[in-house]
Amino acid sequence: MRNIDSPVTEPTLSATEPAEVTSIYNNPPRSEWPKLVKRAAESDFDIEASVRATLEYVRTQGDKAVLDLESRYDNVTFVSADALKVSDKEIAEATASVPQELKAAIAQAYSNIRKFHSAQMPQVVKVETFPGVVCYQKAVPIRRVGLYIPGGRAPLFSTVLMLAVPASVAGCPETVLCTPPDKEGKANPVIVYAASVCGVRNIFKIGGAQAVAAMAYGTETLAKCDKIFGPGNRYVMKAKQMVGLSVAAIDMPAGPSEVMVLADETAEPDFVAADFLSQSEHGPDSQSILVCTSEAIAKSVEDAVERQTERLSRGNVIVKALEHSRMIVLSGRKDIIDFANEYAPEHLIISMRDPWSVAERIVAAGSIFIGNYSPESAGDYASGTNHTLPTSGWARSFSGLNLDAFMRKMTVQEITREGLAGLGDTIRTMALSEGLDAHAAAVEVRLEK
Repeated sequence: MRNIDSPVTEPTLSATEPAEVTSIYNNPPRSEWPKLVKRAAESDFDIEASVRATLEYVRTQGDKAVLDLESRYDNVTFVSADALKVSDKEIAEATASVPQELKAAIAQAYSNIRKFHSAQMPQVVKVETFPGVVCYQKAVPIRRVGLYIPGGRAPLFSTVLMLAVPASVAGCPETVLCTPPDKEGKANPVIVYAASVCGVRNIFKIGGAQAVAAMAYGTETLAKCDKIFGPGNRYVMKAKQMVGLSVAAIDMPAGPSEVMVLADETAEPDFVAADFLSQSEHGPDSQSILVCTSEAIAKSVEDAVERQTERLSRGNVIVKALEHSRMIVLSGRKDIIDFANEYAPEHLIISMRDPWSVAERIVAAGSIFIGNYSPESAGDYASGTNHTLPTSGWARSFSGLNLDAFMRKMTVQEITREGLAGLGDTIRTMALSEGLDAHAAAVEVRLEK
């Protein structure tokens, strides 16, 4: 998941601030791997009380609390709760303000994302498990989904597409989107435009933990959502975790963004460096990992990183991120694959000879990018796959966002009298063995008729 905490555009580096990867590890033994795959986890204990108070405030006071918190945290005073919702006029104004070139880019990305997610539509499962016993499984869309989209100086309008398109394809009857307002009480126009392209009309100018609370509990103005999606800062993510334990489902746990590149002599150092930097500019807590076959490759990539950073606007952010990025030399192909699976990266780029044979052995990654011409940024924006992905090793147990996240599976069964008669002894025996005689009786009363 692209978790953006610091949207401010940073100045370029000076000569006294070189961009250097912290460490190169040459064939570390497996006993050291647990340390190398460990992320720099930031404790959220210090914000837990604040978030808990925000959740309770919104839960009990609804719109009144949201208006107060928007004034307090986003420095915007709305005249009424009605003003929180983006009006049709604001949508029209936002649409008119977006450059045509960007509209065309959004249209292309929308088309690719929709095409890929439409292909994921589940089929009805129908199986006769026993004569006279037919079992079905069907998928139904989640009734109301809530999307959180960070705003500020780095508005993630691409995340609107990644969340709203599959919600639309799944057929969710209602989609709610919350995004922070600017100092004038306006939502970012590109976010609004992207939402309108996806058919989202319930757009609210609410940021931070209060937005999560409003979607989780509902207010007089905003209906309660059944599931909440989207990235955010520490307060947003903590709020999602807390409501996810009690009142609303969430998409997945998320931490800082990360990329791992697997490289051999066929990799282009400039390409690898560019992927390093594109990930590092997300925030100072982002992590980029290179696993390569020689120290010469690592040095070449390190040189390219320093060269390329000089011309990037978020240089100071990148320098901070590179402090806990790593380059690891492993001579054996098996070791490289095993290390990648141990790390379980959010994004995995394979720039090696015969990359598909490597990819086939990867069992823990959010999204895989094959070959020298598949940059991570393609998946972030427009290839069609979803950029909402598990981080911090969660790729061992969580999938990246897909159509299933916006649907739930229901089972249906139909049993004839003959089918129940044939299965009855099995049901009775199992029920009575568990001491649940009423379960057995539910079968017996039917067969006695």
